[in-house]
Amino acid sequence: MDYLIIGHITEDVHDGGFTNGGTASYSALTARAFGLQVGVVTAGSADLTYLTAGGIQTAQKAAPATTTFRNIETPTGRKQYLLKAAPVLTAEDVPEDWRAAKVVHLGPVAQETDPALIHCFPRETFIGMTPQGCMRAWDDEGLVRYHEWKPEAELLERLDAAVISLEDVRGDEETIAELARRLNVLAVTEGAEGARVYWRGDVRRFASPKVEVVDPTGPGDIFAAAFFIRLQATRDPWQAARLAVKLASLSVTRRGLDGIPTPAEAQAAAVEILQDAVQP
Repeated sequence: MDYLIIGHITEDVHDGGFTNGGTASYSALTARAFGLQVGVVTAGSADLTYLTAGGIQTAQKAAPATTTFRNIETPTGRKQYLLKAAPVLTAEDVPEDWRAAKVVHLGPVAQETDPALIHCFPRETFIGMTPQGCMRAWDDEGLVRYHEWKPEAELLERLDAAVISLEDVRGDEETIAELARRLNVLAVTEGAEGARVYWRGDVRRFASPKVEVVDPTGPGDIFAAAFFIRLQATRDPWQAARLAVKLASLSVTRRGLDGIPTPAEAQAAAVEILQDAVQP
């Protein structure tokens, strides 16, 4: 196992039915495009053939419901509802022979990853996290609201990197500064503006190429997968960010899971970034 992601796949409801999504879907398929052996630990009742058909291994915890969201656009902005939630994922849900994965990605969408999961893996394992789902809470009607994430020091110290979006923290620069201080590497995606990366007291910005946006769903998860893969391989956050921004920007020019990079696109982007890195 090269890349293991732990988090709920989702069903995103819209007027025409639903589409599959979630960090687990987008990041796993992106990792597979890099030619990696990929596994997903999730929970729910959804059919995962769209993953297994792509060569991704799945360990699905049986549950009566799959985590389901509905997004409603209003004049004052988007409202998101959590209609159903699958159960929390714990160490017991991770197959023993998957615990030697090179990269582990904790990708919660609705507070479903037990922080104790970090103890499943050897100390040398690269662990990245996209804590978006830790920053969500919901009321009795399922209306999702911002929830301040207060991770324990043990979790942050164990993480090799984390990726958040500016939207995740409602643009709160104090929160970003505090996370940057406590994390080894922090990447903050900023939509069409690209991303910034904090490392060893430094911060650098990486502009996104201008593209025609067809669907803004999923680029953050694609960014995260590419970023973690490259960072684990090179230990160079700047190089990892260049690759991740390039592939995330490409993804919004297509709709839904079609935004996942193809193997040819992933390879071409990696070669281009490598060539840029070795130029004097």
